[in-house]
Amino acid sequence: MALLQGPVYEAYRTELIKRYKHLLRSLGKTISKEKIKLVRDAFDMAARAHEGTVRKSGEPYIFHPLAVAEIAVSELGLGVTSVVCALLHDVVEDTDITLEDIEHRFGKDVANIIDGLTKISTVFETVDKDHSIQAENFKKMLLTLGDDLKVILIKLCDRLHNMRTLGSVSENTKLKIASETLFIYAPLAHRLGLNAVKTEMEDLSLKFTNPTLYREISDKLAETKNVRQRYVKEFIDPLKNELELSGLNIVEIKGRPKSIYSIVKKMEKQQIPFEEVYDAFAIRVIVDSPLFLEKADCWRVYSIVSDMYRSHTNRLRDWLSHPKSNGYSALHTTVLGPKGRWVEVQIRSKRMDDIAERGLAAHWRYKSGGKSIATPQDDAFDSWLDAVKETLSNSDLSALDLVSEFRTSLLGEEIYIFTPKGDVKALPAGSTALDFAFAIHTELGKRTLGAKVNSKLVSIQSPLKNGDIVEILTTSKSRVTRDWIDVAKTARAKSKIREALKAERTQKAKQGRLILERLFRKHQLQFTDSNIKKLMHHFKYQVGAEFFHSVAEGQIRLNRELLLKIVLKKTVESAEQPETLPVKGNISASNKRKQSDQIIIGDDYEMPYSLSKCCHPVPGDPIFGFITVGEGVKIHRTTCPNATRLMSQYGYRIIPAQWRGDGYQKAFDTAIAVRGIDDVGIVSRITDIISKDMEVNMKSINISSNEDGTFGGKIEVMIYDLLHLEQLIAKIKATHKYIEVMRED
Repeated sequence: MALLQGPVYEAYRTELIKRYKHLLRSLGKTISKEKIKLVRDAFDMAARAHEGTVRKSGEPYIFHPLAVAEIAVSELGLGVTSVVCALLHDVVEDTDITLEDIEHRFGKDVANIIDGLTKISTVFETVDKDHSIQAENFKKMLLTLGDDLKVILIKLCDRLHNMRTLGSVSENTKLKIASETLFIYAPLAHRLGLNAVKTEMEDLSLKFTNPTLYREISDKLAETKNVRQRYVKEFIDPLKNELELSGLNIVEIKGRPKSIYSIVKKMEKQQIPFEEVYDAFAIRVIVDSPLFLEKADCWRVYSIVSDMYRSHTNRLRDWLSHPKSNGYSALHTTVLGPKGRWVEVQIRSKRMDDIAERGLAAHWRYKSGGKSIATPQDDAFDSWLDAVKETLSNSDLSALDLVSEFRTSLLGEEIYIFTPKGDVKALPAGSTALDFAFAIHTELGKRTLGAKVNSKLVSIQSPLKNGDIVEILTTSKSRVTRDWIDVAKTARAKSKIREALKAERTQKAKQGRLILERLFRKHQLQFTDSNIKKLMHHFKYQVGAEFFHSVAEGQIRLNRELLLKIVLKKTVESAEQPETLPVKGNISASNKRKQSDQIIIGDDYEMPYSLSKCCHPVPGDPIFGFITVGEGVKIHRTTCPNATRLMSQYGYRIIPAQWRGDGYQKAFDTAIAVRGIDDVGIVSRITDIISKDMEVNMKSINISSNEDGTFGGKIEVMIYDLLHLEQLIAKIKATHKYIEVMRED
């Protein structure tokens, strides 16, 4: 290493060789000498290319591609080609090595993967509201799904290692990268079946976006660890004995704690504290069975579990018969365990467990293993990949729209819908009858008139439920309208609808051109580009296709007098140029500064800003600035519901911001949610505490009683800082044993 000398250099070499040898051991003893040489050549090229380069942490850069390669092997189970690509994934972008050099040494396949992994330039000639650098990056990454899926897998390994080493970058960069990860990378890992990767990404994202909450839940999990372990043992021991007596080959029975992120999401969704999250863990039973006995053995385990513990009738999930589209297959049931606690039990075969954790990589490995029996996972996984490739290859959406719609398909829970003949289609929860029609066939979708759901007539926008039997009713002609884009929920259906509308619009434009051409001929005028431009300028059209479409639709009517007047005009003024959006940092001077003495934005104390109404930041909240178009800078909390989307899609508009100090004289608007057991005078006591004891002004109050004896609602208050808010919440909580108070976004 050029910059190191003496003992430091020797220490570096020792550590480098140690990590390289560990990588070789991870690949296994059966690897051939030819493949070892291939890995060694890739390692040597990467080490020479990155020599003298260090990361933000001060660590030699070569340790990063080594770590990415190690993740690819040890955690995803990928092979030599992926290792070579992981070692070289940054060399084209960061060094003088070219794709041609890589192709010459390692072949075209490796070069193609490296090309897919190479990041696009972050420099654009223009930046406007419809484009984002991050979105363009995401779009390019997603498009590689149609080429070599190894690109995505290695990209996820790269992102995972970046998240593990995120502590060395600036706070603003942490927020951006963590938000990107949560926005697109974690959902993508989920859809590819990489459960372990997805879970760690979510937890690490939470760690950097909301460190206080992360530490709080982490500490509580640590405090309750011994209690959980005792309970798990109490649950497992008798079950283990019964399973051993059954003759089943049980590989493992263990308690798996929920991830910190999933616990937080459950707390938020159900509006409950940590102490009320009773299913903070699940019991997993893994059975070793030959392929043809997997389903039967899993059901045998289920029978034994349900005999020992009473099962929840509505909480059985059968993903054996109908695996998820990411290949996940298992039985899930919820049973009443010791001490009257509901416990989730997951039942899988050894092969299913491998696929559940390593997803796509494991799926490939088993698929290429020469098994004699096809599994439902094959069809589920392959069908999803085919649908994704079709959607991406045919989509003409903007980067933001594509990423947004694709992300929806990544995140959604799945439902299973049946045709009258018994065929099944997996769709995201919330899908409509129209989505189902397009899932069967594009032409069927375009001719959809309505549907029969469980023999009942419904409209195309009717949402479907799991297990519905759906018959699509059609007409002989295509009836696609623009409204259908809002009706459809799946990316595939939306893409096909846009394609149909585009084709129809193109056909209409051709008709409009013919109409106009006949009109010119009728009045003995020349049908030239110059004359067309005169008409477009007169009617204020910038695009010819749009103009011709309007002619065909009858929106533009031309008589002889008007046509001659426009065409025979000698000069035509140039059309006004469309207004462009300001580039980064170009904030309109007309924006009035608000609270200018309270917040520091970047290094500029004079930049105009306003507080976002979506999250109501108050002094003490971690915040960031978002450069808007025409409204100066909007200040958001880092925990704002919109923060992840803004940071991931519009990272170039994010700027650091911080509160100037304390002792603010101005009150800030925020809201608190209250709920609890109803009691006489409870609302009066709460309002007295707010207005009299704490001397806090209330902007509004909306509290109502429920039939179940509880009450709940929202109160908007004016407070001075975060400490003031926390004191108010604590004071209200102290009024009653069974009352919950929390800040509301």
